Amino acid sequence: MDGPGDPLYRKYLRLTHEALERVRAAPPRRSFLAGASDDFLSMARAYLADAEHFAAGGDLDRALAAASYAHGWLDAGVRLGLLDGGDDDQRFTLFR
Repeated sequence: MDGPGDPLYRKYLRLTHEALERVRAAPPRRSFLAGASDDFLSMARAYLADAEHFAAGGDLDRALAAASYAHGWLDAGVRLGLLDGGDDDQRFTLFR
């Protein structure tokens, strides 16, 4: 995770990596919502990979945007109940 960038980019990259490690799919595997949960995780991983790619190329504005989008997918998934983030209200916006 050590890479180029300003402190804000590094902070969001770290938070998003930590969030991705903590979340789990919430719906049962055979439910209709399992596919949506998988989609949210895939989008988060893709945007996180994009963030690292942009940072490696020195494009820190796009890197920060992609890292923020990645975290947004995780946060939205937890908020909707598609992903389980536990009681971690430091990395996720919990409903209650």
